[in-house]
Amino acid sequence: MLVRHDVSAYNALKKLKDEDPLYQQFKKEYENDYRSEKTQKLAEEVHQKYDLGSGDHDTPLLPESSRARSLGRRMRADNFPIPDVIFVSPYARTLNTLDQLMNGWSELKSAKVVEEERIREQDHGLATLYYDWRAFHVMHPEQKLLYDRLGSYWYKYPQGENIPDVRDRVRSWTTTVIRDFSKKKVLVVTHHLTILSMRANFERLDAAEFQRLDTQEKPINCGVTLYKGYSHMGKSGKLVLEFYNKKYY
Repeated sequence: MLVRHDVSAYNALKKLKDEDPLYQQFKKEYENDYRSEKTQKLAEEVHQKYDLGSGDHDTPLLPESSRARSLGRRMRADNFPIPDVIFVSPYARTLNTLDQLMNGWSELKSAKVVEEERIREQDHGLATLYYDWRAFHVMHPEQKLLYDRLGSYWYKYPQGENIPDVRDRVRSWTTTVIRDFSKKKVLVVTHHLTILSMRANFERLDAAEFQRLDTQEKPINCGVTLYKGYSHMGKSGKLVLEFYNKKYY
């Protein structure tokens, strides 16, 4: 079972920007000419106004968000089986999400918990300083040229990762789960792109289908995805998708 974290400060920031006249003006100028002095000035204003002052690893949840607690209560009320092991990304927003899940579903506290770096979110490297891809492209125009040429799937952020990098470390984690927790119930509290990488690896999806999912069926905050293992399918059994990205709160 895969659960995306609750609403983070960065998730809320994107909504605030979209409603801000300053950001609307910046987007308009960006489309007109992302290299102009006016766009550069607006990018600097956006950067100063919307700098969270944190790294990706310590970006917090919104204090008022209660989706994870509600999800825990719902799963407890519906008698979901207690997992044998819980894997959680070591980032603040995923750890806090697990805490809130346990507040709503106290029996989860009996499960073994493993903080696992390999299921963290994609590392955006230098772009993490800007909290906005448009501002990053304005400040580093050669990166926009490279991004446009390679596309979102293959482009690698400076000091960061591309999507195949994430899929590789998720694949490494999967071998650990298969080896150490065969026939066990596993709960994973993780991130949007990591969930897509798990799904792409489990189902052997190509780059085009990965990008389609990311564009049209992006994991929602506290959305639930469930795979079940069937030992009679294939030579060594098979994980089958039961449901994806379900709003269960």
